Amino acid sequence: MEELTLTTPALLFSAISLIMLAYTNRFLAYAAVIRNLHDKYLQKKDERLIKQIKNIKQRLYLTRSMQIVGISSLLLCVLTMFLIYIEQHVIAIWVFGIALVLLIVSLALLIKEIQISVKALEHHISDIENG
Repeated sequence: MEELTLTTPALLFSAISLIMLAYTNRFLAYAAVIRNLHDKYLQKKDERLIKQIKNIKQRLYLTRSMQIVGISSLLLCVLTMFLIYIEQHVIAIWVFGIALVLLIVSLALLIKEIQISVKALEHHISDIENG
């Protein structure tokens, strides 16, 4: 394996930053939807709204997990850079490997969240199709 340099973990900064921005946008969108559903439910106690709220709650928790794991990956990248700086290369390689695994987990959670979102949208489409 080639030697790990400061630039290797630094390359992930922009990627992780963009991913975190996307996650934050999802989180803010869910917050707005939840507030809207809450107001609708207070006006009309509809069982369908409860199902939508449960679905969005699950997606919100997944997004929170995606953010936590993504931020952990970023923190480990910074730690990797520090370990390289103080010439602890073996530890740095392991820490960077863990950072990569956390990034993979974060992206896997994103896939799961997208699948749930699609199922929710399919439910709305079926309501329209069934008329």
